[in-house]
Amino acid sequence: MMLATHTVDLSPLAPAERFDYWADLVAKEVAPNQISSTHTHDFDAWMRMSSLGALTLTTLRFPSLTTRRTEKLIRRSDPAQYHLTLLTSGAGTVEQNRCVSAIYPRHFTLLTSSHPYEASHGIRSATPEPAGFVVVAIPHAQLPLPHDKVSRLFGVPLPAAGGIGMLLAQHLQQISAHPEQYRASDATLLAGIALNLITALLAQHLDGADLLSRNVQQVALRTRIDMFIDANLGRPDLGPQMIAAAHNVSMTTLKRLFRTGETPVAEVVRTRRLERCRTDLADPGLRDRPVHAIARRWGFCSTAHFSRLFRQQYGMPPNEYRMRN
Repeated sequence: MMLATHTVDLSPLAPAERFDYWADLVAKEVAPNQISSTHTHDFDAWMRMSSLGALTLTTLRFPSLTTRRTEKLIRRSDPAQYHLTLLTSGAGTVEQNRCVSAIYPRHFTLLTSSHPYEASHGIRSATPEPAGFVVVAIPHAQLPLPHDKVSRLFGVPLPAAGGIGMLLAQHLQQISAHPEQYRASDATLLAGIALNLITALLAQHLDGADLLSRNVQQVALRTRIDMFIDANLGRPDLGPQMIAAAHNVSMTTLKRLFRTGETPVAEVVRTRRLERCRTDLADPGLRDRPVHAIARRWGFCSTAHFSRLFRQQYGMPPNEYRMRN
């Protein structure tokens, strides 16, 4: 069974019905809000929600829009959630707790449903670009950081172009773009990775590394290393020593980090390389590419060594696997 998702596309509705439908949808799925738009006559929006256990990941796209959450609406209904939003297109402003910020793509902003806020997108632009977002909703009780400290970051832009922010952005965008690649049973794992990266990102901007548990720090480091491995599989010199040096950790620390998963780091690298080769061998568009070129592309310098490992992993030599697929 695939990851539970729900997609809403307004294009099949009559233009006159779309805006009211969207307002009702936001009130039901997110929280009651007052929304207004200069596009009520031709409103066109899209939403996809994915359930990640206690977290909800939502991808949205819509034209110019202003959203207000007032004290009255909070008294009516409050899910007590943090909303961490990654802007992927467009620009706008956000205000909460007297902090007013301009927001641009490749930045996160954090809001809480429990305090009034106002967010506007594309309102002041003569030719506004549709706003695109990836939003993760986190119950207050799920975030292992003191609420009074987290509140300092409400409405503050948090860069997502490097470091922990980039890792988190890549993780959320990968899930939101390709939910069909994950099983329902993956939801808890995906949520755990997301929550640990979110915690690390917020603690970093609070200058509070001491706020992080050892487990959160280790998960964040393991996630960085996993993404580093995936990005460098084609390098023949990719191995434990290179990985440890790139992350300023000792070989002992690296081994301990991967021991928790009972798979040594060298085996992780080898398995991922073989999987990339297997995928290429099954790709009809790569039929003309020699086996040795595919092996070299993913870091195997010796064709004979690659063939031996491939047979051990998949029960047949690479050429035979290609013929059967």
